[in-house]
Amino acid sequence: MTKRFASSLTIAAAVTAALLALAAPGQGQGKGKGGAPKGPTGPVTHKPIPRTPDGKPDLSGTWQGGGVSINGEAGAPPLNPLPPIDNHPVARQPLVYKPEFDAARKAKNYTTIDDPTLYCLLPGIPRIVGMPMPMEFIQTPKVLAILYESFRAWRRIPIGNDLKHSDDITPTWMGDSVGKWEGDTLVVDTIGFNDKTWISGTGTTHTEQMHVVERYTLNDDGSLSWQATVEDPGALAKPYVTGGVLRAPIGVHVEEYECIENNPDPTHMKKAVELETKAKGKQ
Repeated sequence: MTKRFASSLTIAAAVTAALLALAAPGQGQGKGKGGAPKGPTGPVTHKPIPRTPDGKPDLSGTWQGGGVSINGEAGAPPLNPLPPIDNHPVARQPLVYKPEFDAARKAKNYTTIDDPTLYCLLPGIPRIVGMPMPMEFIQTPKVLAILYESFRAWRRIPIGNDLKHSDDITPTWMGDSVGKWEGDTLVVDTIGFNDKTWISGTGTTHTEQMHVVERYTLNDDGSLSWQATVEDPGALAKPYVTGGVLRAPIGVHVEEYECIENNPDPTHMKKAVELETKAKGKQ
């Protein structure tokens, strides 16, 4: 576990804030939520996007959607405030379940204590992008590797001319990803998930049929737009669409993350649920 977040409970609470931060890049001046300064003000600087020798946008580097590095401590700006950026609207579509799946899902009465990440299990995609820790992109002409500080996760994404997956995929927490360029946008197609992760918030389960398509677009203001479309014919009535804007934090890199060490949250939260249940029983 790094100094950025002390426990998995803190992380679980921070994920919602991080997702909101992804959708609100904070371009302007004045006070943010809770009165915290937003950082530098002034005109947005536009520069030609960096490119690799083969002419593709260079996504290499450290990116982050939220957390102390981007937003600063409560009531104070970050140590290295980022320059203002343009507004990049996020197209979103709500999470809508099929009635039969939703009924079975709600019958399980999921709570925060059921969150897989509480037990140091991988968040899956697209949820991991909303975690408030940094991620590092390592780009070559044929492969994009993403190293997530969060839960020590990583992805190896072959880049080709199509989005063809292997014919023999073992379901996993992070799925099987392949990518291709569509103009200056990198499209990443991921299938082969197990059914143990949550799509977004509490109890947002899915089946092994889940299919996620992400689109990464480098902007000329130094930000990186990210959009994810989630389809699951076994669970969802229509595609769920989320996304946000990633920034390149100054002086930040991916650090060691050890979730298991000193993680008292499951015990504490189970005790809290027991006490709450007893209190309700006496009413």
